[in-house]
Amino acid sequence: MTAGIGILEQASPMIQDFFREEGAAAVSVAAAGGFVGLLSLFNMGGRFVWSSASDMIGRKPVYVLYLGVGIVLYLLLALFGQVATALFVLLACVIVSFYGGGFARMPAYLRDLFGTYQVGAIHGRVLTAWSAAGFAGPLIINGFLDAKGARGTLTAAGYRPALLTMVGVLAVGFVANLLVRPVPERFYELAPAGSGGVHGGIAR
Repeated sequence: MTAGIGILEQASPMIQDFFREEGAAAVSVAAAGGFVGLLSLFNMGGRFVWSSASDMIGRKPVYVLYLGVGIVLYLLLALFGQVATALFVLLACVIVSFYGGGFARMPAYLRDLFGTYQVGAIHGRVLTAWSAAGFAGPLIINGFLDAKGARGTLTAAGYRPALLTMVGVLAVGFVANLLVRPVPERFYELAPAGSGGVHGGIAR
């Protein structure tokens, strides 16, 4: 979340700054606006594509893909994003598709980990953390960029420290996802009398 929202929040000035020639942006304001719209489409499309993929290969493996490939894509964006506009757009679009897919897959992943009974309450807590990440991402990116100079004067090098920091954030998420284990069924909350069976969910 932190890494994905960092791209979305800076998309328009970022693509202009990455392709600045002799102080003037090679990408027009209109083209930058179109880029933002394209990112929105990939954000939406990722919710369908990666969610469908998770139904076939599993939620945890898709998060491994999302976080692991995200690390590589952010490194490529930081180091080589300024080489060509098409490369920059491709890398950013795939990154944002992962962001959208990660959001859509979360309820099913929580079900895999905790069962179904308390998944609504658990998802609410996850959304609280997601909101905090949505605040932290732009804060981190803007902190680095403000230290480098005003928007409209930056180049790709000015974004590099912020993008490499997002690589570190994704690496932490990658390791954390590998360490996650489903809650054993013996800790599931018992079903109310008369409903039959045992509900998934952590016992209070």
